[in-house]
Amino acid sequence: MTRPDPTTKPRQPIGPAALAAFVAQKAEIDEMLARLQALSDDHFGAHPDEIDWGHVGTLNHYRARLREIADMAFGEGDAR
Repeated sequence: MTRPDPTTKPRQPIGPAALAAFVAQKAEIDEMLARLQALSDDHFGAHPDEIDWGHVGTLNHYRARLREIADMAFGEGDAR
């Protein structure tokens, strides 16, 4: 069974259920972003005198995942 080519027909809105799902998912993303911002504002819970390479590795992992998301969202990097 082949899937229809989405480029051949304009997208049709699904209706109120799709909007409600979109708004709910956006709210969840907004909450995650706010929590991440608060954690960043607190230097990810790390005290400057206690920073070690483990902290750097963890932060690099977070940065890489966020870069992947940003690249997808903005059509940049390898996600193009």
